[in-house]
Amino acid sequence: MNKQTITDWFKELQDEICKGLEDLDGKSSFKEDNWQRPEGGGGRTRVIDDGNLIEKGGVNFSAVSGPTPKKILEALNLPETDFYATGVSIVLHPQNPWVPIIHMNVRYFEMGNGTYWFGGGIDLTPHYVHGKEDGVTIHSILKAACDQIDPEYYARFKSWADDYFFIRHRNETRGIGGIFFDRINEQSEGKSKEDLWQFVQSVGKSFVPIYSDYAQKHRSRSFNEGNKKWQFLRRGRYAEFNLVWDKGTKFGLDTNGRTESILMSLPPQCSWEYDHQPTAGSLEAETLNWLKKDIDWI
Repeated sequence: MNKQTITDWFKELQDEICKGLEDLDGKSSFKEDNWQRPEGGGGRTRVIDDGNLIEKGGVNFSAVSGPTPKKILEALNLPETDFYATGVSIVLHPQNPWVPIIHMNVRYFEMGNGTYWFGGGIDLTPHYVHGKEDGVTIHSILKAACDQIDPEYYARFKSWADDYFFIRHRNETRGIGGIFFDRINEQSEGKSKEDLWQFVQSVGKSFVPIYSDYAQKHRSRSFNEGNKKWQFLRRGRYAEFNLVWDKGTKFGLDTNGRTESILMSLPPQCSWEYDHQPTAGSLEAETLNWLKKDIDWI
């Protein structure tokens, strides 16, 4: 199992997920944009919009290589060397405000000195949170994927997601979390590369079942102008996190990645209202009360 095997599987994952999402949407299909990175490598950006279910979404594959940018070397305290990075990244923004935003990233990073690691995760960002029951599907499926390799992974990676997907300047989590992991390898985990790769594959395969469950539950629910207004405000929070705190966004820009593909994660429409305070006792106010770390969703 080498970087080419991993790269080929990520391409297949992109194909499978796009097919699954097209079937789920029932109207729109993905448009593909192939791109090349001058320093080495490239990718396939696939976007979908104006669907029955998905207002805007992207399923991106990339495999980029070349000299490691100085910013990254300095951040990782590494000597000058080449790098290779490949993975699949997904963000979906639904039409219906009762359907959540979802994000997934699974990735592999290798350096010329032999250092490697895996990273990734899935997290859910509902516009509305009704209670703990909203987290059962995603957290149950991801716990099962974690338990296959290590019974301690779910608690560890859930906590990592709570900390990572935290909008510090708002003192609130981006959503109801999921799992997040980064820079895991044989040295950090005491497990074989093959076992860690199997874990990453399990996470990737869980995306469509998770999203399908939430979409089918909520896609036909009626909504009003007030619901859409709240959706746009919550999308604004999502944009704030991605532009201010997200390491993937920074990595893509620092490695001279394709800007359109990197910013694919941003919603089609969002809004900011000065010092917006939801009505006390409303579902909007209740939602904010659930955007906290360390909630046991299952």
